[in-house]
Parts: sequence; structure tokens; C-alpha cells
Amino acid sequence: MAVKNQLKFNDPAPDVELLNSKGVPIRLSSIWKKGTLILAFTRHFGCPQCKEMIDQLIDAHPALTDKGLRLAIVSHASAESAKAFCDQRAPKATCLADPNRVAYHAYGLYRGNAWQTLLSPRIWLSNRKLAGQKGYRPGVPPEGQDAYQMSGTFIIGKDGRIRLPYYYEDIADHPPIDLLLHGIMGVDWKRPFDSKPVV
Repeated sequence: MAVKNQLKFNDPAPDVELLNSKGVPIRLSSIWKKGTLILAFTRHFGCPQCKEMIDQLIDAHPALTDKGLRLAIVSHASAESAKAFCDQRAPKATCLADPNRVAYHAYGLYRGNAWQTLLSPRIWLSNRKLAGQKGYRPGVPPEGQDAYQMSGTFIIGKDGRIRLPYYYEDIADHPPIDLLLHGIMGVDWKRPFDSKPVV
């Protein structure tokens, strides 16, 4: 992925406005102020790896909640389409729509290249595994969604700072749930980082 405005540890998280499941504008800060936030960006609704990622997050939802982590899933679909998708796949998560990809770009998530979205052997292996295990097969992106859009996952503290930025090498590259739960060396996501950010 081209490195454009990628966020680093302890950077201020962009407080952009997205649409909730009712199509009402909502600022991300209104979510992270209530508790440490896992912000997971998807590619498109025909993506098997996105379905796998959401499955893993929802399966781990009780453990995430026990750790005080809130979960929000962002798509670049319309609010109506995002709600239908999340009602089916992720009813326990906060579902957000970013049809103009303002949040995607603010968080440094742009279009990937053919290797990252199609040609990597890891993607082919992932497609075969998901087709066999879950019946997930690559599908055409719904209208308005982009097959080249890259995903990313971020942990944001209550202070509005990035605790973990995870940029995918390719579309089959998900952050391990253990990393989201425990960080590196068992970090406490709720504890503010005391040092001033490097400028």
C-alpha cells in the first residue's frame, strides 16, 4: 500500500463525521469518549476476507467487551446498505457508513494495487480456504464500492489518540485477535500514554 498520511502510535485520531445505521451524522469522538474503540474498516461486501475479519471480531466480541473495548465497523457503502450488512453479519457492533471515503482517507486507507487486492499467493490461499470452510467466494463489489479499497484496523483510546494502527499488507492480512485484546507485551489500552507525541 502506498504510504499516504499513515497514522502512528499516539497520533491524534481523525475525528471525522460518518453516518450511523439510521443515516444520521455522528462523530467518531462520540464513540471513543465512551470507551477504547476498535475501528475496523472493510473493503466491500463481496470480499470473503472482510466477512472473515468480521466473523473473527464478532466471535471475540465478549472478550473485547470484557477488556472494555467497543467495536465499530466502517464501510464505504450507503448507510442503508451498511445497516443491512451489519444486521446480518455484525449485529453487536456499531455500524458506520462512509460512502465518500472521507474517514478512509483521513486514516490513510487508499486504493491498493493488483498484488495487494488480487494476485498475492496469500489471497489465493485465503480464498480457497474460505470457500471450503465457510462457502465465502469473491463477489463483485456492490454499486458504489471499490474492489481496490484497502482495509485497516485502529485502536483509539478515550483520549482520542491512536493506540494501535494496523495497515494491511494485502487483503488477507488481518490483525490477530490476541493483538487487539492484549497489544504488545500486555498493554492496557485504557491507560493513557504519558509521553508527548513526537512532532
